[in-house]
Amino acid sequence: MNRHQAFLLAIALVASAGLFVSLEGPAQSQPAGTNPDPKEVQKVVDKAVNFLKSSQLENGAFSPKIAGPGITAIAVAGMLRAGVSPQEPVVAKGLDYLTKQVQPDGGIYSKFLANYTTACAVMALKEGNDKGKYDAVIKKAAEFMTKIQHDEEESNVDHGGFGYDKKGRADLSNTNFSVEALLAAGLSKDDPAVKRALTFISRCQNLPGEKNDQPFAKKATEDDKGGFTYVPQLSEKNKYKTEEGGLRSLGSMTYGGLKSMIHAGLGKEDPRVKAATGWIRKHYTLQENPGMGKAALYYYYHTMAKALDALGEDPFVDSKGTKHEWRKELFQELQKRQAADGSWRNGNQEFGEANPDLCTAFALLSLSYCKTPQK
Repeated sequence: MNRHQAFLLAIALVASAGLFVSLEGPAQSQPAGTNPDPKEVQKVVDKAVNFLKSSQLENGAFSPKIAGPGITAIAVAGMLRAGVSPQEPVVAKGLDYLTKQVQPDGGIYSKFLANYTTACAVMALKEGNDKGKYDAVIKKAAEFMTKIQHDEEESNVDHGGFGYDKKGRADLSNTNFSVEALLAAGLSKDDPAVKRALTFISRCQNLPGEKNDQPFAKKATEDDKGGFTYVPQLSEKNKYKTEEGGLRSLGSMTYGGLKSMIHAGLGKEDPRVKAATGWIRKHYTLQENPGMGKAALYYYYHTMAKALDALGEDPFVDSKGTKHEWRKELFQELQKRQAADGSWRNGNQEFGEANPDLCTAFALLSLSYCKTPQK
């Protein structure tokens, strides 16, 4: 498994948006019929939680050998957002495990993926932060993350981004998880760390102009314009290079970029938001992760849910004018993919999604956005 695979796998991270945290914003009133039956959703959630109960280790962790505390953080966040109480043993043990992974520098990690797993853990602890129990841990974790953010000169392509650590190159997945975690930790949208991150996020978009001066953006095909890619470097190792010399837009990254921009304070009329929304209208689907096929499908579902929830367009209208009750459609897709034991697994084994703990955690996060938003 290479670092890219390990990173998306750990995707413990995540959570725009979820990456799992409930970021404050104006409540959206929903037209009748745009949401699935709450009772049907609960049945699917209950089966998933029962699976995770059977899969959890004695120390409260989920698949720690694969991603340290990352998958545990996603699973705990997913269960909490789906309505499981912080006092429920499966959640309480998971939260306790996460606090035991806190390092002297404030990060929450084991041997690798320090930034990524810290971001995921922050979001999980925020969801379970009853009466400020984890305030101090969350604050120190946010300080750790801001210290390892790339702070080179703005002309450096990595400026403002987040990678696995200070030494590694920045990427969009780590960055959108980090923005979500920092906002959940209490940083304002005007905080310098958030503003720097927005600079990097803009450089990952196939939208040439003042906000993105990278060569790949100028070579974007009509099909790629407006979408986002994983890293903004045209290196030989970048597997998403196009024949035209640009970089392919990816579904999971575009939803992640869109929700990060919205959470960072950009409005719907901002050219970057409009372009990303336009790309999504052309590529709306639940059958695959656009640009990647079946790879990272459950990661895609959770970024999709977070982004469309943040966008607040219900139903969502695609480029052909078709109206999609996306909450209901996403629920139905997840419902039919759930295994008899309550888990989800991706037949495509890339990015660690052969692991049912990871897929089930992402599915629970996705399901939490299928519910009617609270007014």
